[in-house]
Amino acid sequence: MQVDGLAEHLLPLTAQEALVEANRCLFCYDAPCAHACPTHIDIPGFIRKIATDNLIGSARTIFEANLLGATCARVCPVQELCEGACVLGAGHMPIMIGRLQRYAMDHAYRRSVNVVKIAPPTGRKVAVVGSGPAGLSCAGELARRGHDVTVFEKRSLAGGLSTYGIISLREPIEASLAEVKMIESLGVRILTGRELGSDLTLDHLTLDHLKARFDAVFLGLGLGATPAMGIPGEEHVLDGLAYIERSKLNGGGMPIGRNVAVIGAGNTAIDCATIARRLGAERVTMIYRRSAREMTAYPHEYDFVKREGVEFRFLTQPIGVETENGRVTGLRVVRMELGQADASGRRTPQAVAGSEFTIAADQVVKAVGQEKPSLAERMGLAMDRGYIRVSAEFETSAPGVFAGGDCVRVKNAASTVMAVQDGKLAAAAIHQRLMNTEAKRG
Repeated sequence: MQVDGLAEHLLPLTAQEALVEANRCLFCYDAPCAHACPTHIDIPGFIRKIATDNLIGSARTIFEANLLGATCARVCPVQELCEGACVLGAGHMPIMIGRLQRYAMDHAYRRSVNVVKIAPPTGRKVAVVGSGPAGLSCAGELARRGHDVTVFEKRSLAGGLSTYGIISLREPIEASLAEVKMIESLGVRILTGRELGSDLTLDHLTLDHLKARFDAVFLGLGLGATPAMGIPGEEHVLDGLAYIERSKLNGGGMPIGRNVAVIGAGNTAIDCATIARRLGAERVTMIYRRSAREMTAYPHEYDFVKREGVEFRFLTQPIGVETENGRVTGLRVVRMELGQADASGRRTPQAVAGSEFTIAADQVVKAVGQEKPSLAERMGLAMDRGYIRVSAEFETSAPGVFAGGDCVRVKNAASTVMAVQDGKLAAAAIHQRLMNTEAKRG
């Protein structure tokens, strides 16, 4: 259920707007924008096709590099990637690459045109666990190479964070589910309600069982729940990802406080603050234990949420939730100061003695990251600082089992587009492995 306050922030371009914008492009040779795109879409190529009114050809160019181009057009931090590298960005306005990509993708989806070529069947079967961006990308890339792919998804809807965890202002649930259907149209089977490692007596969905039934396995497990903060009254704190999910599935029916405190300063925290503000909160305050310089949210997201009227309390650490008769009345905090840098390179926050105070709040939401994929460790896979360890070909310590996406993101920031690229590269490695094995058998 969508409400007006959470409708997509950027309207789709009109035909005239898209034509004018496409013709601004310089169609650079060895274009910096294409190098800045993690999936290496031929950006000048697809924009040139828009300029010549070849929208299906434009969509085909995007699909060749990124099967989830519709999602990435909406959620990618283009300011930090392709548009940030645009040569027109120095003295002019960069080309609106993300919106042009969405224009081409939306056209293809409206026409229900399948522009992805499928290779003849190979007779090889691959299991994909998890239907987030990494899983769908891997599944689609394998299917287009002719493999028989089955995706196992524990939730009732496929799409992962694109469906449940990205605010509707950036990606409505309908856009994510349309992309899921597109992947299914390539021949991929998606089975929902199937959780790896759970006691499913009919399916025995364990890693060993999958390895016995399939020629290869790809794990796109994502990350876990928001970690506990270990403060008194935390049982009254709402989970940030659940907060976003409820806004997408229930829209205006979710309860919103008058004074909302959001703990954290990443992109998820900003999404939560935006939801609260747009759904009626009179005051929204984001609490972060470090300074603005250390916050993990993208600069453009920070600017956006400030324009929404959200306030910030930097160098502030929550230490308890105050309640009265079971209702939240405030968030107890302490002022912080920054000390030496930690392993991440950010200065470590330290409490200032005697600086405790209370922030008035009747609703508290936490968005302080996600737990590492504990299921992988229980399956006996080698780990690296809590993430699944993979080779350059995305193979785990278990032969024939590959992984990608947030669950392997020990380096660099996790993002949708990086997960898509992981899935694509893993699919190429799996395909190579399967074909080499087939050649040896022959």
